[in-house]
Amino acid sequence: MQPIINHFTDNDAYTFSCQYYVLQTYPRAEVEYTFFDRNHTSYPGGFADKVKEQINLMKNVRITEEEIAFMQQRMYYLPQWYFTFLRGYKFNPDEVHIQQSPDGQLAISIRGKWYSTIMWEMPVLSIISELMHQHRGDLERYDAAVEYERATEKAKQILRGGLVLGDMGTRRRLSFHHHDNVIRALKATAEAGGENVDGVFVPWKGRIVGTSNVYLAMKYELVPMGTMSHQIIEFEENVSGIFECNFNVMRKFSDVYDGDNGIYLYDCFGDKVFFNNLSKRMALMFVGLRVDSGVEEEQTEKIIEKYKQLGINPATKQVIYSNGLSIERALEIHRFVDGRVQDSYGMGTFLTCDVVGCQPMNIVVKLTKCRITEKREWHDCVKLSCDKGKTLGNPEKCAYLLKQIG
Repeated sequence: MQPIINHFTDNDAYTFSCQYYVLQTYPRAEVEYTFFDRNHTSYPGGFADKVKEQINLMKNVRITEEEIAFMQQRMYYLPQWYFTFLRGYKFNPDEVHIQQSPDGQLAISIRGKWYSTIMWEMPVLSIISELMHQHRGDLERYDAAVEYERATEKAKQILRGGLVLGDMGTRRRLSFHHHDNVIRALKATAEAGGENVDGVFVPWKGRIVGTSNVYLAMKYELVPMGTMSHQIIEFEENVSGIFECNFNVMRKFSDVYDGDNGIYLYDCFGDKVFFNNLSKRMALMFVGLRVDSGVEEEQTEKIIEKYKQLGINPATKQVIYSNGLSIERALEIHRFVDGRVQDSYGMGTFLTCDVVGCQPMNIVVKLTKCRITEKREWHDCVKLSCDKGKTLGNPEKCAYLLKQIG
């Protein structure tokens, strides 16, 4: 079997920024991640064995000096000693436990030191997604030229509409090959600068700003996008409690990065807890927020109102929208925002798995247990979100926390 993951940095930028955060704040922490298939897919017989084979191949994937040089340049907020750590990092397949039930359901958990296991989320998801599309025959039917043109048309629609957009599609992509094809189309279209309309050159209103995939950012000289994920807030809830975890993550994250890397993902426990807890100091420290659940128009109004209450001009702050967007939906939000904040968009599955005749996966890997050190007790980690479908973790704890926050 050919390996699906061939490059160490075929991973999201936030994986590396969160790993460094973990090394700085909770270097002895241990965690468990759990795989969730929101569609409850019945996988074909022997599928778990294929996943295990790909996971075992990961032990041969090491970072290259070319990748390090790129990260040092474009992910400047990471210190030099961290790259020494990455040179010595090896994927440990023993951390990943995979089973398949008689009805085809996959049960996958990842357990070990947090700074080590944190690297598995994207590889596990992209391996499962690509293997399933291979099983369905989607890769055999794939027409690279057709999909390049479709990606080019999407890029034109994005750029005509004035969107500032980046790719966030590693986890549920059709394949690495298709992901590469899409980024190549986005880059080429953006570099054209505009298009001819009735003999007149019309510049693009929007911009393609980058990709969350560090390897493809390196290959196509783009910005590697991504700051943090829900897991660090899930973990902190067990340290600081639900009412203080957002503030303490903001404080620790800003300390670790000295004010850089300042987009905060605020919806881990819904918006009420976050907005009630947001201080002016932290609102000023972070350049903006990421909206990953809820109704975007409602979230926008809450964000604007909170900044105004704190005496901050909302138009000076960035808001990134990333909740399962299509281009049409992103354009709707852009029109609604109307310059009141600096809006930009992260788009995933619609770019990297919107392929003729293919059904995208709906899979995630989430932090579900943690302990601060190997000598402490284990605690459940949960995510509540502003969308019911994105609430994950121990149902009893979810109900308890929901009762606490009302």
